[in-house]
Amino acid sequence: MSHSRWGATKLYSSLIGGWTIAVMLFLYLPIIFLIACSFNNSDAALKWSGFTLKWYRLLWQDHGLVLAVENSLIIAAATTVVSVVLGTGAAWLLHRYLFPAQRMLATLLFLPLIVPEIIMGVSLMMLFRALDVQLGFTTVIIAHVTFCFPFVMAAVQARLAGIDPSLEEAALDLGATPARAFFRVIVPYLMPAIIAGALLSFTLSLDEFIVTYFTYSAESITLPVKIYGMVKTGLQPTLNAVSTLFIVLTAITVLGADALQKRRGQQEAKE
Repeated sequence: MSHSRWGATKLYSSLIGGWTIAVMLFLYLPIIFLIACSFNNSDAALKWSGFTLKWYRLLWQDHGLVLAVENSLIIAAATTVVSVVLGTGAAWLLHRYLFPAQRMLATLLFLPLIVPEIIMGVSLMMLFRALDVQLGFTTVIIAHVTFCFPFVMAAVQARLAGIDPSLEEAALDLGATPARAFFRVIVPYLMPAIIAGALLSFTLSLDEFIVTYFTYSAESITLPVKIYGMVKTGLQPTLNAVSTLFIVLTAITVLGADALQKRRGQQEAKE
């Protein structure tokens, strides 16, 4: 390799490395700053006054904030369960059966992914009012499922693209019913995609603000909506604490799902 070519390669590697560092700082520096502020003894974020855990203690004394956290977890869990069932079922039906307008139906199912959230929120609110449905947990969960289950369906469809048709055929030849073959053979094969879709649905639901804002009630207020109302009166250190807890929860969920998928992959390799 010539000296000029080696220098160009080194320059290219340096630029890529510098760009990567810049992107990582842009993404994670605000999060690191937020976590640090949750342990700051001072009310002012820019002034460090020593390490403390008092904001985490005060967090549990704020009943409104604790209620919003509980509501967010309940809604996210319910949304995840419903989205997994609908997304997995829709992906399997579109993969397994042929019927008229199949391609058009698949396109319509993915439409919530590209519709602006504010349009989706307003349209759902108008629909609930037209049907005289009281806003609450049910309306928020329905709204969240509307844009979450296509993510599950997309993940499962990607997994189904590489499935061996002989798996289901072998189960049917051994006497299994179609339903039993689906739950005992197909579902275990799809589990990595189902876990990925469930994780994505949970995090999207937990973080959603715009659609929730148009479909919630006072009893079903979620953490993003609660934070939006609180920041209008000024930033409070307890918000840093609750945000840090949610970051930790998300990290644990991601690591747990990754470990589960690796373990399942090792089991499949042994088999």
